[in-house]
Amino acid sequence: MPDAKRAPPDVSGLSFEDALAELEQIVRGLESGQQKLEDAINAYERGAALRRHCEAKLAEAEARVAAIVQHADGSLSTRPLE
Repeated sequence: MPDAKRAPPDVSGLSFEDALAELEQIVRGLESGQQKLEDAINAYERGAALRRHCEAKLAEAEARVAAIVQHADGSLSTRPLE
């Protein structure tokens, strides 16, 4: 029986594109209804982690774009976000 207290799946090293592709694959697998219950639960857990990761990456990108757009004089900022 799997350990219910295991660490959440690590997705921090994935690019947005890789995380999104994996998430799409997981959704297709869950929608097919062909997985065993435990496999489906694990896939759902991984999918939730991937979704949070993608949302964080999007928020970071939006903040970077907002910083560029905020320059009224048309100059671009190349300073990193803090």
